[in-house]
Amino acid sequence: MDCVDLNSDMGEGFGVYRLGDDAAIMEFVSSANLACGWHASDPLIMQEMVGLAKKSNLGLGAHPGYPDLLGFGRRDLKISPKEAKAYTLYQVGALYAFAKAQQTPLQHVKLHGSFYNQAAYDLKLARAVLEGVGDFEPNLIVLAPSLSPMAKLGQEMGLKIAQEVFADRHYLDDGRLAPRAHPQAFVTDLSEALVRVVCMVKERKVQTISGKTIDIVADSICVHGDNPQAVWLVMQIKEVLLKNGVAIKPLGEFIRGAH
Repeated sequence: MDCVDLNSDMGEGFGVYRLGDDAAIMEFVSSANLACGWHASDPLIMQEMVGLAKKSNLGLGAHPGYPDLLGFGRRDLKISPKEAKAYTLYQVGALYAFAKAQQTPLQHVKLHGSFYNQAAYDLKLARAVLEGVGDFEPNLIVLAPSLSPMAKLGQEMGLKIAQEVFADRHYLDDGRLAPRAHPQAFVTDLSEALVRVVCMVKERKVQTISGKTIDIVADSICVHGDNPQAVWLVMQIKEVLLKNGVAIKPLGEFIRGAH
């Protein structure tokens, strides 16, 4: 039987502000990527979200971003590999403290926003991030964009790599996500999103904005928690995958070493 992880970025509020209905989304996903305080979140939110993820039996992941609360971590910052490694360690370590305090294991690491996009295709940044994760805990799974240089490098380094696809985003011919500023960046038609998800998992293919069909590897599917239709979308995705014989499981149940 085909198997895939369904993840969402969560805990992305700050102070009295909240973004997305995390508790509702948790009913349908298998893994949660929790913001670590730099692009969003704070200690109280992190503590609360770890507890909710544990209660829902979700794979728990750290979601490090750039130190950019005002820009929600989506502005491009120029950082060195040394900084990239330290940024990763600092934030993963912060979430790990809350996870350990609640006796729940950390499953994975997934970078956020511009940090994710830049490290995925800049091998110097990618190596620094991967080394940081490996130094902290080599058994942690690292999420990287499908068929990206970061995913390939992580495999070569012997780390556990999960290749990620996006249910609500369009792709370019080179396999990258269409930039958010692109008029067709987002998949707004629910029926189209569901067809695309099944195709990515079952056939390992996706159609780009230009109409070209390219290869893709879907170990995990991301639904952005800040999408206004996130709860509805993730519920429908889970239902259509199950109907098509695809099991939904946390990454830790099927990612075994270099993948």
